[in-house]
Amino acid sequence: MTPIVRAALLWVAVFVVSFAGTMIGEDDVMLASGTFEVKLTPQADADSPAGRMIIDKTYIGALEGLGVGQMISKRTEGGTAVYYAIEEYTGTVGGKSGAFTLVHRGVMDKESQSLEVVILEGSGSGELETITGSMIITQDENGHAYELKYKL
Repeated sequence: MTPIVRAALLWVAVFVVSFAGTMIGEDDVMLASGTFEVKLTPQADADSPAGRMIIDKTYIGALEGLGVGQMISKRTEGGTAVYYAIEEYTGTVGGKSGAFTLVHRGVMDKESQSLEVVILEGSGSGELETITGSMIITQDENGHAYELKYKL
């Protein structure tokens, strides 16, 4: 093999590996969407400056399962509010069964609101052991919906 052929093959190999590396990433992201029903049960924490609720969810759609957890929230007299929640999901995602933890953080003021829900890295089990991702939650007159972007 001549040095020119060897260099050309090396260049092709580098190109293929580089190209494959750019293809991995967004192409590996999967999307799961559907709806959920939620029941929030206030807890009696009279001496606490924040409210606490137990979360019970039933997921329908690409996620089939249950979410249970706790939410802590605070609303000021001026209308600013914040909440954090930890939710344990058990069920299936795209036909794979297991469990993982969702971490919620929501902030709202008079002019804006934001909600971030992420899968706690390393929390997956079963066929979902390597899951990572984030969830968008929406609510309208028909109820709650979710869109989970994830990688396995």
